[in-house]
Amino acid sequence: MLAVLHEDRFVDRAPAEIFAKLLDEGVYFCSISTMYRILHECGEVLERRNMLRHPKHSKPELLATAPNQIWSWDITKLKGPEKGIYFCLYVIIDIFSRLVVGWMVASIEDGELAETLIAETCWRQSIEDEQLYIHSDRGAAMTSNSVALLLSELGVTKSLSRPHVSNDNPYSEAHFKTLKYRPEFPKRFGSIQDAREFCREFFEWYNNEHYHSGIAWMTPATVHYKKVKNCSKIRQNVLNKAYETHAERFVNGPPISHQPPKEVWINKPQKADSEEPHDTTADGGVIIGTVS
Repeated sequence: MLAVLHEDRFVDRAPAEIFAKLLDEGVYFCSISTMYRILHECGEVLERRNMLRHPKHSKPELLATAPNQIWSWDITKLKGPEKGIYFCLYVIIDIFSRLVVGWMVASIEDGELAETLIAETCWRQSIEDEQLYIHSDRGAAMTSNSVALLLSELGVTKSLSRPHVSNDNPYSEAHFKTLKYRPEFPKRFGSIQDAREFCREFFEWYNNEHYHSGIAWMTPATVHYKKVKNCSKIRQNVLNKAYETHAERFVNGPPISHQPPKEVWINKPQKADSEEPHDTTADGGVIIGTVS
């Protein structure tokens, strides 16, 4: 059978074609599957096309137990005054405190602009060597050589999401949803200056006034700047007084003020012991917003 398969007239034909041709000639040697088995045993069943093999990307697993250990950053588009005109909003968020530590509005998505934002934000947050991980998706700016070189110089470790997996960057995605679902968020911005002014007011509100569900309804600034203990003490005092006044209203006993999670994960491993809840320019100018 192997000799027949090696005949000149059959070398470029599939076993099914050979089987049909032999039947037309009144010959039967074996089934099509047997032909494949014989060829496979001889190592002659190969893919003749140059198939693209995608590399396997491991799932990022990052743990933060304090501010300025893991930042997540991403870029979203803001609609400009006309269809087809967009402004790019760069945002860096601390996943432990949810504080927006740096932001920028520009007319393009560019690695060098991202480099400027990251360097300025690391300086303002006094980031030390080997202290920080920065996580992002695989956008052009995120994977640019300029950003990679900067992170290496700063001693910051880069982490990337798996291709086409949005759940690997949940904190940035959730933050952009909060931004765009605000009642005052416009359908379009009249100019890049309008976009910057809106973002300046929004991030001031988000960091200092927004009570975030993922951090026990505290503000990001409270958690980031380590004011949780004082905030919890005040809340607990209020609850204690309420219990003393109307104990009958608290059927489960004395109320306890909720605390922010002590661990925050990106892709928490299944084997982890912790049971903490999972949260997942046209004019050439650049504005970088930070929190003092």
